[in-house]
Amino acid sequence: MFKILIISLFSASLFAITNLEVAKKSEAVMNGFKDSKSDMIMTLINANNQKRTRKMKMIILEKKSGDKSLMTFLSPADVKGTKFLNYEHVNKDDDQWLYLPALKRVKRIASKNKSGSFMGSEFSYEDLSSFSIEKYTFKGDAEIVLLDGKKAYKGMRKPISKNSGYKKQISWIDTKTFLIKKVEYYDRKHELLKTAIFENYKKISGIWRVGKMTMTNHQNDKKTILVWKNEKIKTGLREKNFHKRVLKK
Repeated sequence: MFKILIISLFSASLFAITNLEVAKKSEAVMNGFKDSKSDMIMTLINANNQKRTRKMKMIILEKKSGDKSLMTFLSPADVKGTKFLNYEHVNKDDDQWLYLPALKRVKRIASKNKSGSFMGSEFSYEDLSSFSIEKYTFKGDAEIVLLDGKKAYKGMRKPISKNSGYKKQISWIDTKTFLIKKVEYYDRKHELLKTAIFENYKKISGIWRVGKMTMTNHQNDKKTILVWKNEKIKTGLREKNFHKRVLKK
């Protein structure tokens, strides 16, 4: 009996995988797209289930030092022309700017305000950055659980930035594809704030891309849905496409 127990424990240790290893694999399967262009639809749903829809276009440049992205609002009229530019940094807070056409000025988003709502949605400015393992700490082995009938690695990560609006995040990552499926976000009071669901993954030129993301706020009963359409990768975008001067063009 003792020998069986030792063998069982040894076997379990062979198949154990740490939360950091899971995160690295999850990040890797989404990398390599170089750059992307896509149409986006943002649906805002309030506590009374009333909906508002916004249309945008998004371009992203993949960089080892941190991705660059530019989001432009196309409709409705009250947000048309608004632009959001993000320079991600793996070792410090991102640089972010918002162009407001009504005021014809560019507003820099201060690091201490990254937890604020983006354009009235349930996504914060912090949520709009690409996932980078360098921005978090990971401890322990991942737990294998069932999520919607499929096996997933469940683990915890903690943001390193002192300006993060989150104390911790709990993630569920598919054990076969290493695609992220769900994330719970806990506020600075350790209370569950939001849950994000990632769906409709598709492969474009061999690279996985997410098709839909639903963010539910448990503290105000609001929800925001992001849908990516007509996405193309490796289109030849360059640094000049993400210069700050494009905000006022």
